[in-house]
Amino acid sequence: MSSPSSASSAAAAAAATLKSLPTDMELVLKVIPMPADCNANGDIFGGWVMAQCDLAGSVIPARYAKGRQATVAVNEFIFKQPVRLGDILSFYSKLVRVGRTSVTVTVEVFAERFRAQGEYIKVTQATFTYVAIDDNGRPRPIET
Repeated sequence: MSSPSSASSAAAAAAATLKSLPTDMELVLKVIPMPADCNANGDIFGGWVMAQCDLAGSVIPARYAKGRQATVAVNEFIFKQPVRLGDILSFYSKLVRVGRTSVTVTVEVFAERFRAQGEYIKVTQATFTYVAIDDNGRPRPIET
């Protein structure tokens, strides 16, 4: 028999299940985590998810920077659900702001569970800021 907390967790996960992925964001990365990416509990290590989000988040700013860029801030990072071995992860990104030297984006990550293909769960959301840099690593203006 399941405990009240596990039953409420299952209900929350069921409520978070989506039948489609975002249409107002750009798919920038798709990846399947491997066993080497697991933590001691058997879920995918949060640091691995963060690294993938940083890579995914850099795609849109790269188009604006038209050259070197660097991550300067992780403004927000929320793990909404665990990522499991065998999940197919889809990383979507959207432009938030373009500044003089920086670009801010949001990244949302959706898991297609191994045994529930065609259904998606939002597992992570984050906001990153990237800065365009010159060959010496100094901020440089973004040409618009």
